[in-house]
Formats: sequence, C-alpha cells, structure tokens
Amino acid sequence: MNTTSSPAGPLQQAPLASAAAAAPAPTAPPARMMAASQQTPAWKRLPLGLLAGILAAFVILLLPQPEGLTPAGQRILAVLAFAVIVWLTEAIDYAVSSVLIVAMIAFLLGTAPSAANPEVAVGTGSALTTAMSGFSNSGLTLVGAGLFISVAMTASGLDKRIALRTLSVVGTGARRILIGAIVVTILLSFIVPSATARTACVVPIMAGIIAAFGVDKRSVFAASIMMMVAQATSVWNVGIQTSAAQNLLTVGFMRQMLGDSPSWIEWLVAGAPWAIVMSVALYFLARWLFPPETERIAGGREAMKKALSELGPMSGKEWRLLIVTLCLLGFWSTEKTLHSFDTASTTLVGLSILLLPGIGVMSWKDVQSKAPWGTLVVFGVGIGLGTALLQTKAAVWLADLAVSNLHLETLTPFWIFAALSAFLIVIHLGFASATALTSAMIPIMIAVLQRLGGDINVMGMTMLLGFVVSFGFILPVNAPQNMFCFGTETFTSKQFTRFGLWITAVGYLMLLLFAATWWNYLGLLTKS
Repeated sequence: MNTTSSPAGPLQQAPLASAAAAAPAPTAPPARMMAASQQTPAWKRLPLGLLAGILAAFVILLLPQPEGLTPAGQRILAVLAFAVIVWLTEAIDYAVSSVLIVAMIAFLLGTAPSAANPEVAVGTGSALTTAMSGFSNSGLTLVGAGLFISVAMTASGLDKRIALRTLSVVGTGARRILIGAIVVTILLSFIVPSATARTACVVPIMAGIIAAFGVDKRSVFAASIMMMVAQATSVWNVGIQTSAAQNLLTVGFMRQMLGDSPSWIEWLVAGAPWAIVMSVALYFLARWLFPPETERIAGGREAMKKALSELGPMSGKEWRLLIVTLCLLGFWSTEKTLHSFDTASTTLVGLSILLLPGIGVMSWKDVQSKAPWGTLVVFGVGIGLGTALLQTKAAVWLADLAVSNLHLETLTPFWIFAALSAFLIVIHLGFASATALTSAMIPIMIAVLQRLGGDINVMGMTMLLGFVVSFGFILPVNAPQNMFCFGTETFTSKQFTRFGLWITAVGYLMLLLFAATWWNYLGLLTKS
C-alpha cells in the first residue's frame, strides 16, 4: 500500500521537518521534461478513478430505460455510480467530488422530464435545490457544531488533560496502558464529537508515553497501543450517537425518510453495550495477537506525573468548556424524556456560548483555521444525493431489484439484518470514509426495509445498520483515525489487517448475538 499520502503522525513530523531543512533547493526541471508535460493531453493527466466514474455514468445514461425506473431516476443512478467509484478509488478529494456531484445533479436531473408533467423538464433551479437540500438538514448543524466543539477541546487542552489524568489513574504497566487507551477513548467519545479529533488528541500522548518509557516505536508493544487507539475509536463510534459524523448522517436520513429518529439516549442504550463487550474483546485480542516484550515499564508513572505537571492547573477556559460539555451531555441524555429539545438545537446553544466574547473559549478565527470544512461539504452533499435518490424513486427501484434478486422477502428480520450487515462490512473495504459509505448506502437500505415491510421495525433496524457503517477495522485506509495512527510508523499494514480481521469477525458475531438477544428485547428488529 502506498503510504506517502498518510497523515504525518507526531513521531514523524520532526524528522520530516529536519529532512526538509537539510535538503538542497530544488532545481528547475529540464526544458525537455517541461515540454513533454505540456504536450500531454489534459485528459490523460486525469486520475483513472475519475475517468472510470465518468465512464460508468455515461454507460448508465446510454442504457435503455429499465422498466419501473423514471428517466430522472436513471440519471440519478448515473450520478450515484460516479460518486461510488470516485469515493472508492479516492481519485480526487472528497470535497472536490462533492462539488462535481452537485453540478451533475443540477444538470442531469434538471434536464430530465418532470414526474408530474413529462412534457416539462425538472429545471436546473429545482434540481440544484434538491442537491443542496442537505445543507438545511438539522444533522448538518449538529455535525458542524460538534466539529467546532472539537476545535474548542483542542484549543483549550481539556481533551489532553482528561486523557493524561485517566492514564495516570489507570497506571503505566503494559496491561494498564492498553486498558487506559480504551478508557480514554470511551471518555473522549462522550465529549469530543469527532473521531479524527479524538485520535489527534490521544496519539501524541501515547507517542509521548512510548518515547518517555524508552520503548522502540517499532516494538510490538508500541504497535498494539497505536492500533488499539484506532480500533477503539471505531468501536465507540458505534456506541455514542454524537461520536461520529456517519451516525448523524444516518439520523438525518431517518428523519427525512421515516419522519422520526432515535434520541441520543436510545442510541446509547442500544449501541453502548455492544461497544463495551467489543472493548473487552479488543483488549484480549491485542494481548493474544501482540503480546508485549515486557510487562513492566520503568519510569512510567514519573513520566506521566511530569506531563500532567507541565499542563499546570485547569484554566478558566477549560472549566467553562467542561461545564458547557457536561450540560450538553445532560440535555442529550434526557431528550424525549425530560424535555423535547432536539440534540442539534441544544448543541448549537452550547456552541454559541463557547464563541461568545469574554465567556467563550475560542474565537471564530480559531474555528476558521482549524475546523475540517470539507467534512461539512461531504455531509451536506451526501444528504442531497440521498434526497435525489428518494425524490426520483431511484432508491425504491434499487430496493425492488435487491429484494427480488436476493429473495430477502423470504427471510426473517434477523437474517435480513445479518445479510445486509455482511454486505455493508464487505463494501466498506473499498471506502475510506464512513460518511461517504453512509451517503451511498443508507438511503438504499431504508428503501429496502420499507419495501420488505411486514413486521420489520424500519427505524430500529436502520439504526443497527448505521452501527455497521463504522466497521472500518480491516485496512488502514478504511477510516481517518486508522490512517492517523498509521502515520506514527509504529505498525505495518499487515499487522493492522491481522488485528482488524479478528475484530471484524468477533464484531459481526456480536452483532448477531445482540440482534438475537438485547436488540430483539428492545424491539429494534421487529415491531412490538
């Protein structure tokens, strides 16, 4: 695997910087090379994945119109094929691909015959409104607010303090550090609504521990710590609704297609028990697959105390951020029980407080420079693409196709969940973004469940399938947190895949066990 594009971890930033400083100034390329580059046609310099996506879209557009599919639906399926191929191959940046998708929807859907009056085109204005509909979705508000709160955590240093304090309590032996990595991930999952931000906080701390303890960064112990951070982050993306953007995208699709969605506490009650069991499994799998060279690490506790003392006492900003975060947790966990305020609205109030001059903890300039705006673009366009699939009935047509060809109507809700979960796990191997996978697949999954009908609890099973979207365990490229940890150069792709295959197998078996027991008891698979 090519690792040149992986994010630089804390262990490689300094060497890279020094190497850059020592390197001689680049020389101008020979005139012959420049001339040859200028003579190469522009289309030949396009990424193969992009060309494949364009070709797939053209093929679908030129095919005879299938029975039961409208012209508008066929055009949106062409856009979907383009999106999936470009996302699978990572041919271009996700945000750039999102801009292309919006343009394609505007013109391909805009020039299609209207369903209400086939003599009239839908119109580019109406089509553009559909493509941009995700930016008025409450889920986007929650994702944006969550990302901004993550910026506040990083700017104030509260996340680092919580991580160090937790590790100092857990201990510094080989076993205890592994447990500490899991516990830190769990705690930060509640208060840092971004998987990448959580990883960005924990990785430097773990790298510091490895360095302070004098452990070789290529040791089995260092590898198991960093892989544990990545895998535990993915596990707890399942357990907490606000811990990952793909969860909020799933909730957005449920509100749009089903008119309702699970509350924060309902998601927690369903997902956290599975995440707890998987956290225990992670620990034992890591101990079995990657036993450390030594169990005792000299000087560990002293190094931890030194790191904590360097932070000094908690600042006013940290206290204010902690209070706001705890208040948000209180509102999230009591939604639909003590009050009717939705999660997005309460989070927006909390963010407003954090941005207020004088009592806030960050400025808008901090947000501008540190927030991952591309994530918001992909999120909004993903909902827009899903909306287009629904409005043109393309999702329903795909659902009918899947049900009839796979004979899903003959299966019980349990086996339907088992089959759809296995499909999502396999297809995730080609995706580097769970948000992109959610955008492409969850609207189709909902349409399949609606098409099957019967005694299936569509909302409950959609939430469970939303859990499966976070199964990015096998390849480093399957999740940003994996790549962030991979950038520390503490483990190889082979080690990560070996660990990930076991986690995926155990995780899938746990999905089936919970579907047959706890989730069945909660009535998430069948209507009560």
